[in-house]
Amino acid sequence: MTEKSSRPGQVLLSVRDLHVAYGKAEVVHGLSLDVRAGEFVVVLGRNGAGKSTVMHAISGLVPKRSGTVSFEGQDLTQASARQIVQSGIIQVLEGHRVFQTLTVEDNLMIGTYAKTPRGDRSKLEAIYDLFPELAERKQQMASRLSGGQQQILAVAQGVIGEPKLLILDEPSGGLAPIVVDRILSVASALCAKGLAILLVEQLVEKALKHAHFAFLMETGRVVAAESSAEIGRGDLLHRVFLGGGEPMTEMESK
Repeated sequence: MTEKSSRPGQVLLSVRDLHVAYGKAEVVHGLSLDVRAGEFVVVLGRNGAGKSTVMHAISGLVPKRSGTVSFEGQDLTQASARQIVQSGIIQVLEGHRVFQTLTVEDNLMIGTYAKTPRGDRSKLEAIYDLFPELAERKQQMASRLSGGQQQILAVAQGVIGEPKLLILDEPSGGLAPIVVDRILSVASALCAKGLAILLVEQLVEKALKHAHFAFLMETGRVVAAESSAEIGRGDLLHRVFLGGGEPMTEMESK
């Protein structure tokens, strides 16, 4: 697929002709996308489009039927989830998944194991500066945090691992708008400092406000790849989410 907009920066993540199946049912059909260094990319699409499956395949959490995934020129297609994390890709899973029986600080320390097998307490201060709401609760059990606070903790646990690419899978799920704004604002600030962000999100307006580039998915395929401004202005986005019009086919942007 060619793109309507030029995109600065070197390609960091490259996914080409990805096919993923659960049993005999293929749910991702020849998908290609990329993320460039320092870029904020969002993947949009209705529930069931295959967005999270693509993220899980990139992270090594589900097997790939065929296709390739490379990162900084290194082929990660057959790499384990651990090897992928060590290469610099960290995914924050949907559903504010944290270790409920551990304190906030212990959850953060687990995030440091991505780079340092015994953990690294020296990374805590920078994270508390970025997330002061966690500093106030560092000795509190994660189970006593609100859903929004748990999601912020999950994001912080990913950030403390010092990824080069941070994947955020539906961080808004079930959360108040103020919490969603907080998470996306932090992601934008990190991106401005050079961290690449790959976001899956249902809150389209909020996602496009922060992202530089967008991929629009339908039924396991990319149907548009444009700048966030262009895709927000187009009819295709509304047709995918609201239905109507002609049936969708895979499109090649001019």
